[in-house]
Amino acid sequence: MTTVGRARRSCLAVPGSSPKMLGKAQGLPADMVFLDLEDAVAPGAKPDARKNVVAALNEGDWQGKTRAVRVNDVTSPWTYRDVIEVVEGAGSHLDCVMLPKVQNASHVEWLDLTLTQLERSLGLPVGRIGIEAQIENAAGLVNVDAIAAASPRLETLVFGPADFMASINMRSLVVGGLVPQYPGDPYHYILMRILMAARTHDRQAIDGPYLQIRDVDGFRESAGRSAALGFDGKWVLHPGQIEAANEVYSPRQDDYDHAELILDAYAHHTSDAGGRRGAVMLGDEMIDEASRKMALVIAAKGRAAGLRRTRSFTPAPE
Repeated sequence: MTTVGRARRSCLAVPGSSPKMLGKAQGLPADMVFLDLEDAVAPGAKPDARKNVVAALNEGDWQGKTRAVRVNDVTSPWTYRDVIEVVEGAGSHLDCVMLPKVQNASHVEWLDLTLTQLERSLGLPVGRIGIEAQIENAAGLVNVDAIAAASPRLETLVFGPADFMASINMRSLVVGGLVPQYPGDPYHYILMRILMAARTHDRQAIDGPYLQIRDVDGFRESAGRSAALGFDGKWVLHPGQIEAANEVYSPRQDDYDHAELILDAYAHHTSDAGGRRGAVMLGDEMIDEASRKMALVIAAKGRAAGLRRTRSFTPAPE
């Protein structure tokens, strides 16, 4: 688990142009909600959408959710006003700004500097508002290591599959699913590349959406592939996908319990009371420092998901 403590198993997209959806999202069990000013909002509706987003952040009850706003990309004519109006209007109720179509580190650096200036002028703690960088084209993937290192505010790298598919001329219109003509997973390299950059710089990695919103089984299959690699969560576009995301990106209860037992057993046996041993047995399993590191990941994910232990560790008689 990264040092960024926010749970992001399910990241719900909500159009900023819809006050009704902004209101409904507050009561849904998503870990994170991002209020969208980009693709989900028509160009002529963006000024009003900013006002809707500010009102929703200030007046809504988000019940402990991570609150993010996706602004437009830095090459658009709307980004500057997006950042200024949202942060000036509701900066104290905003956790992160999501920047789409990030192509190089300078995009993140610009947002970092702008947020710093806004926080200082508004009297907010400098650095409190995080950044999420969306990797959506070939240039972004080629530069993903520099992007991941561009700012201490950066909390996540997010895969944007639809724009990415277009940027590399992928011959498919199925977003988030496998391509029947390809004998494997065409997203595997992309996901692993994003994941390696994220983990190298202690960031979270978030998978992008699955557009067939009624196909929950397909969503589970798509989510399961990135969860197996180590991704922390996935975008959800419909309330029906939230429960599946929360389940897929949480450890199974047995795995969580076993991870906690490994941590307890290793702590005991490496202490004075346990004989300061570095490699010991837990039942029929040998555990050592590498086991402890692996268990830390599963235990941290389980705790973030709200799991509770159902088994406790009892040292065996020496």
